[in-house]
Amino acid sequence: MFSFLFFLTNDPYISRFRTAIRFLLFLTIGLSAVQPASAQNRSIATSRRFLDSLQRDTFRYFWELGDNPHGLLPDRHPTPSFASIAATGFGLTAYLIGVERGYVTRAQAAERVVRTLRFFARAPQSADPVQSTGFRGFFYHFLDMKTGLRYRQVELSTIDTALLLAGMLSCQSYFRENSTTEKEIRSLTDQIYRRVEWKWMQVRSPYLAMGWHPEKGAIDSDWKGYNEAMILYVLALASPTNPIGAEAWSWWTSTYEWKDFQNMTHVNFDPLFGHQYSHIWIDFRGIQDEYMRRKGIDYFENSRRATLANRAYCIENPKKFLDYGPDIWGLTACDGPKDTVIDGRAFFSYRARGAAATGIVDDGTIAPTAAGGSMPFAPEECISALRAMKTRYGSRIYGEYGFRDAFNPSYPKGSGTDETGWFDIDYLGIDSGPILLMTENYRTNLIWNLMMRNPTLRKGLLRAGFRGGWLK
Repeated sequence: MFSFLFFLTNDPYISRFRTAIRFLLFLTIGLSAVQPASAQNRSIATSRRFLDSLQRDTFRYFWELGDNPHGLLPDRHPTPSFASIAATGFGLTAYLIGVERGYVTRAQAAERVVRTLRFFARAPQSADPVQSTGFRGFFYHFLDMKTGLRYRQVELSTIDTALLLAGMLSCQSYFRENSTTEKEIRSLTDQIYRRVEWKWMQVRSPYLAMGWHPEKGAIDSDWKGYNEAMILYVLALASPTNPIGAEAWSWWTSTYEWKDFQNMTHVNFDPLFGHQYSHIWIDFRGIQDEYMRRKGIDYFENSRRATLANRAYCIENPKKFLDYGPDIWGLTACDGPKDTVIDGRAFFSYRARGAAATGIVDDGTIAPTAAGGSMPFAPEECISALRAMKTRYGSRIYGEYGFRDAFNPSYPKGSGTDETGWFDIDYLGIDSGPILLMTENYRTNLIWNLMMRNPTLRKGLLRAGFRGGWLK
């Protein structure tokens, strides 16, 4: 009809009508052009507010629960818990975000950090199975929250020691002022790092053992295959006092499994945390070791593919669990409802869940840290997932310290703590940490930029054969 009117004669009434129609079309087209940008701006603002609250709430886990004489962080809360040295490492880096975002002052953060470092520098190091915090520079996986001594018969943990040290090194790079406190932070970090006897843990050289018990010696397993241990090998290679040989890195990468999963070819590892932990402190964009040079990608791209493959598996949902989809996904190590079998379906308590060509462990339990810790790799998918989880499940999954650890909508009614499935009551330090820290890396590159200037990290990467990018 409109085209017919545009080609009518020069009748003045028709001409005025045609002008009005043109104006309305112009206005409609203009508004349609402006609307997407306006909607996009609102979406960005909403995401910014969501991330602001997420970081602020998650930060409180570390700041409030780390306020104790030793500066230790509990493994979980509110269930009474032992201290986790890995969670404490995440907490040390979290304090830096607190300063930058105005949650705490620089002086407050420095005091908390130096309190923690003094404890680890002075805590007893011996082979005594009870009255010690560590041995030969390593620390026990879990410590008693009150005494700071070994918790029960846990192992001297190589990876958890490395995660603790990474947190310390981030503080060493951040606190560069000449105040007495900040000088002490740098000095204590150096002291703690230099005394680690890395070679002692090469029981089956060139690999590093996973740990050691005073009752029976070294654990039978070594760090092989791609996983969270990149940061461990980098710090062991960089040691100024007791470094492992450079060949350890190539031997370790020789055990990788390069496979296709969900149309994503990458180095596989089932739980997503293995694709996240080392990336908290190391920006792998644009730097490559010999293994990745041969593959033509970097470890950042590898983690991106692993994240998207994990999500694609959940969307496919071969086991038909409830709620799985584009915005409800994420398999990694986390809490679970219970070790049991109900109606032929197996469910687990704490377990390393995951999906990859190397294996699948899936009982319907989703962990927010899977998406949160992968935010820099696939921001659109990860932020959308976190927002959807909070919106859909509300206070059942999100509380005073951000996201609770995990949930399982498929757990049968009446079998858990919630009528419509199982929802965790606890927050876990080693899962809340990656959410907070990787969100900051996504938003500002804070930790990555900080650690680029850390000579220890640079030395370890160079000895591992990394080249290019910011290492030039």
